[in-house]
Amino acid sequence: MTSGAAEWDRRFAEQTWSNDPDPLLVEMVGGLPAGEAIDLGCGPGRNAIWLAQQGFRVTGVDSSRVGLRQARERARAAGLDLNLLAADLTKLQLPAGSFDLVVVANIHPGPDGLAALLERAARGLRADGHLFVVGHHLDALGHDGPPRAELLYTEGRLLEATPKSLVVERLATVKRDGSPVDHGGHDKVVLLWAAQGAGRTRP
Repeated sequence: MTSGAAEWDRRFAEQTWSNDPDPLLVEMVGGLPAGEAIDLGCGPGRNAIWLAQQGFRVTGVDSSRVGLRQARERARAAGLDLNLLAADLTKLQLPAGSFDLVVVANIHPGPDGLAALLERAARGLRADGHLFVVGHHLDALGHDGPPRAELLYTEGRLLEATPKSLVVERLATVKRDGSPVDHGGHDKVVLLWAAQGAGRTRP
């Protein structure tokens, strides 16, 4: 997300947002044991709700109270309990070593803001915890995602923003469904899956 809470309140109120989780999150998290997860920029809760359905204890954070209200309503309809917090992601500090999984999906604060956000996310991970990041590729400019090139992702930009304390286990440009991309495709996203843990070394 790139604009303020009021803009996202309007967008969440005016549009119908999917209930389906990000398929790349499903792919990467599918083999993990359930634990403590936090979804930064959860919006109406599609990823947070799916994680709760897998047995995770989930905290969802967003600056939009409309998005959080929708997430709460969707979770209640599914018989699930989410811990939902209204907060500015540019200021949010995670309790150190508290989460087995941190999700950063479709957050586009720009290079400096992204590096700061991922640094704080990494500090919130437990040993062997995982960070999941996905965002629109630069090639999507004018078609999907933010309308400014500097806010979009490439593998190089995302790797540069990733804290050195994390071990990158997967970094790839893919379609949202995980399939290979065509050279000129506009549905590209960049995926990062990284782990926190003593004894690991970063390539």
